Amino acid sequence: MTDKAGIHPKYFEYCYVAFVAFLLLSNIAATKLIEVPTPWTNLVFDGGAILFPLTYILGDVLTEVYGLARARKTIITGFALSILASLTFWLVQLAPPAADWHNQEAFEAVLGFVPRIVAASLGGFVVGQLLNSVVLARMKQRWGEKNMWTRLIGSTLVGEGADSLVFCTIAYYGIITGGTFLNYLIVGWAYKVAVEVVLLPLTYAVIGAIKRAEPAYSPQAWAQREAVRAAR
Repeated sequence: MTDKAGIHPKYFEYCYVAFVAFLLLSNIAATKLIEVPTPWTNLVFDGGAILFPLTYILGDVLTEVYGLARARKTIITGFALSILASLTFWLVQLAPPAADWHNQEAFEAVLGFVPRIVAASLGGFVVGQLLNSVVLARMKQRWGEKNMWTRLIGSTLVGEGADSLVFCTIAYYGIITGGTFLNYLIVGWAYKVAVEVVLLPLTYAVIGAIKRAEPAYSPQAWAQREAVRAAR
């Protein structure tokens, strides 16, 4: 996949694959709710919290380095493969179990819940990730390469907030209610934002390393893009 100047990105495919893989794994892990006691209150979150924040970091990398169009294509791919995974688990659940296989209930208890998780994930994912990418891209258009930390954190606050609200409501509203649901919603959003803030130095390092390695960010590429613009 080359850009308008005919330059092929070196590391886009790796970010693309990692993003989709983290999303699919998070959808399965999110079928389990985890409760951690603290001196003040018990914190409730789902297993998807382990990997899912990394999809936002990768989304930032994709948008910051490769642009909104490629980030959007990656998000749509993750969306489509999540639907395929959900459909596969549903069909396997419906298929008659072998006579000597006695784990049907266990399978249904875990992977049978995946379609609802995937529906929640898709709703939150589309809203949250697209908002994250759009906010990041718009801020970059306004400020250029400077103030990257404000773009990364600002887009995460918006994207993760929308994602958490949609996901928690579709996935667990009615299963958990009242204070537990609010706990789950707030803790999930705060945790995901905190992960991005804590890993911000790593995100900076990754983005910087990829930009230095990508031909599209070389002085020759900048001159080539300027020549393309001038020729229009």
